Amino acid sequence: MRAIAFLVAVAATACPAKEFPRADIVFLGEVHDNPAHHAWQAEAVDALNPKAIVWEMLDSAEVSAITPEILDDRAALDEALGWSGTGWPDFAMYHPIFIAEPEAVHYGAELPRERARAVMQEGRTSVEVANADLAALLATDLPPEEAEERFVLQQAAHCGALPPEMLPQMVDVQRVRDTLLAEAAIRALEETGGPVAVITGNGHARLDWGAGALAVATLEGTGATVFAVAQGEEGAPIPDGIFDLVRSEPAVDRGDPCDAFQK
Repeated sequence: MRAIAFLVAVAATACPAKEFPRADIVFLGEVHDNPAHHAWQAEAVDALNPKAIVWEMLDSAEVSAITPEILDDRAALDEALGWSGTGWPDFAMYHPIFIAEPEAVHYGAELPRERARAVMQEGRTSVEVANADLAALLATDLPPEEAEERFVLQQAAHCGALPPEMLPQMVDVQRVRDTLLAEAAIRALEETGGPVAVITGNGHARLDWGAGALAVATLEGTGATVFAVAQGEEGAPIPDGIFDLVRSEPAVDRGDPCDAFQK
């Protein structure tokens, strides 16, 4: 395994091309509803000129709707992808990322809701994973300490509202999402030669146990490089996990996210 550096960049206006070195796969983390995070991702994609972009928010069928003819038309692309109404934040925040590198090939890595429900009922190995190394990692039980830490994070993310027996299921879903992202990123690298940009939440970009970690482990010995960026918010704790770079942008006024769990 390579040595992992933990760096913090607080200058939100720094040039993306100078913030991180060239790498074969670059995870560009985000807080999903922060517009500044997506604006920076678009700048980063422009600087990276990736051959491929992997999306946590889209599946393989949805990305097939992306064509050069509608790429610049935000409304048309939104409709073709079926983005609005999916629960993801306003497409206007994400569209600049699509047009930052018009020649990029797009890959979808989303775990659809019905498949997520199947994982919760049937277990994480019910999902077919073509990459044998990733499939083996997914089938491996977590060390007890890591499992417990994941349970705590899942409970915190849901404002303490989850029944304890549901926590292993939620962690299984998260592990499947990590696996699908890593698999799509590796496939994109193999098929396009890279570099590959991965648009995803901070939790999936983690180099200690997220999709970033899975990509590093699976690519070990190939010479391929992985770089992971997390984006935090000013005045908030830095994102959990290990990354090559952690940067910060102004926070979004979103009220108390736990209010929804009290209704």
